[in-house]
Amino acid sequence: MKFYEILVEKGKEEGIIKNVVGAIIVSENNEVLIMSRKEDDFMGGIDELPSGNMESGETIYEALIREVKEETNLDIEKVTSYINSFDYVSGSGKKARQFNFAVTVKSTDTIKLTEHDSYKWLSIDEARKNAKITDEVKFALEIYYFNFIQEKIQ
Repeated sequence: MKFYEILVEKGKEEGIIKNVVGAIIVSENNEVLIMSRKEDDFMGGIDELPSGNMESGETIYEALIREVKEETNLDIEKVTSYINSFDYVSGSGKKARQFNFAVTVKSTDTIKLTEHDSYKWLSIDEARKNAKITDEVKFALEIYYFNFIQEKIQ
């Protein structure tokens, strides 16, 4: 069984109904891409990672590629690491789990929004201070920065 399949299977055993993927995309300046959710949407007004639901029959990897393309118009070059996951109750009342991955993209110059009001590139310090980012996403960013950026900024 592949690692991605193990993640989904473990979630199923723990009562997860809905699987969601999230992407940590970092610029050359070590800033993370944060999307601002539309006010009238579920959890409207929060700032989040590019993320979205896995479709039936789709693997985590396929969902990650599709969702990043749909939400940002960016093409994933490589999935570099699994970061973490967190659980929440979806707008439809289902127990959901978001699996977060660090990815590299071919270019960050072609962002086009389809489901969000705006986007921004934030440093880890700006993300820590952003009240619109949930604690769960902040924790994923802390893991990413600890594992991949910390060495570069010391």
